[in-house]
Amino acid sequence: MTDGLKRACAALVIPVVETERLILRGFRSDDAPAIAALHGDTNVMRYIGGHTDDTLFGAYEAILKWTGHWSFHGCGKWAVEEKASGRCVGRVGYLDPPHEWPGLELGWTFSADVWGKGYATEAAIAARDWGFNVLGAERIISMIDLRNTASAAVAKRIGETPWKPFVFRGVDDMLWSMTRDEWKALA
Repeated sequence: MTDGLKRACAALVIPVVETERLILRGFRSDDAPAIAALHGDTNVMRYIGGHTDDTLFGAYEAILKWTGHWSFHGCGKWAVEEKASGRCVGRVGYLDPPHEWPGLELGWTFSADVWGKGYATEAAIAARDWGFNVLGAERIISMIDLRNTASAAVAKRIGETPWKPFVFRGVDDMLWSMTRDEWKALA
């Protein structure tokens, strides 16, 4: 890597957000095996749209895409690190592409071996609060496949409610939503 490229990469600062049990941080190249495993688990990926590549190269490409989103939009996906073990157990954060997208979307995906521990809710609440506090969001949405009852339950636990149906790439989804005023009312 050239010195100029190293300086440019170092200039991108992805915030770190901590919860009781988790650290939301920028991805590192050594997270690729965890992301490849996540993408290779058909139970984890069955309701998540888009193509995923479960190779190490594919995981690294995904990490680059999520990291680049921070540069373009000032928000993106965080790696979720379990404090107790130090391992990457999933991802949480935002997508806000300017084309064919219904709004600032908060999403979460976790390894099946940590399902049931409340990590998705814990991380999503931290990311939700960051979005309203730091980004100044007026509305945060979560696009959830209608069959994905587990993610719908997380959306409900973080205070989102069903907003409107949305079809993305031929899949019937529900846009769950929370406005700034609804978020403020939680306090």
